[in-house]
Amino acid sequence: MIRAMIFDLDGTLVQTEKLKALSYAKAAVALRPELRAADVIEAYKAVVGRSRHAVARHLLDRFGLETAARRQMAAYAVKTPWQAYIQIRLGLYDAILSDPEILVKNQWPHTIDLLNRAAESCPQVGLATMSACAQVQRVLKILRLEKHFDFVASRDDVEKGKPDPEIYLLVARQLDTPAAQCLVIEDSPTGVQAALAAGMACIAVTTPFTRDALHAAQLLEERWIVDSPATLPAVVAERVAQKRGPGHGNI
Repeated sequence: MIRAMIFDLDGTLVQTEKLKALSYAKAAVALRPELRAADVIEAYKAVVGRSRHAVARHLLDRFGLETAARRQMAAYAVKTPWQAYIQIRLGLYDAILSDPEILVKNQWPHTIDLLNRAAESCPQVGLATMSACAQVQRVLKILRLEKHFDFVASRDDVEKGKPDPEIYLLVARQLDTPAAQCLVIEDSPTGVQAALAAGMACIAVTTPFTRDALHAAQLLEERWIVDSPATLPAVVAERVAQKRGPGHGNI
């Protein structure tokens, strides 16, 4: 049976992946003004859910940003061009997150509704996100979601990021729930890999940034990949019923 539901944050509950993509694009254009932000945003789709280092290196190479980023290393007291690129991008992202109206407008209503129901009916509810703790707390406070979770884990709490299962296993331990009794709600192939590696059931809720990659990766049966928000409650109910077996009601 399912005793804990664990949510990802970026892209799953909030469209922060769109906002992150925008910040990487603005940082790239700041380094090379001739670039088109739309092209950078499109390229970002290939690395959604990966570490900052992996994303920065991919975009640095893809758009020839290394020379321009190297010139900014001293200003940010860093040793590599990709670190300089990240620092430029973080300043832009923090400015975006500082506007509560932007975050409120970029919630995903279908997964927020699922979170509300989970908190009322599932014994334990957790959050496992690769965003930094300060950013996570800011987002949860603005959206008034702090009290929805029994435990929140961020990138600050683990050594290895997704697709490593460390963060999901940590949340399960803190919720005192076996991994096999956890259901993860994710939006990216990287996150799905982490959940499956942890031995957990998983449902992927696609976004414009992850839809094609999730289907192409074939990590989950198609029935556990949700493209249409309206179908999410039924898919979750089916997944929970399957884990419970015959003769049991749904959550």
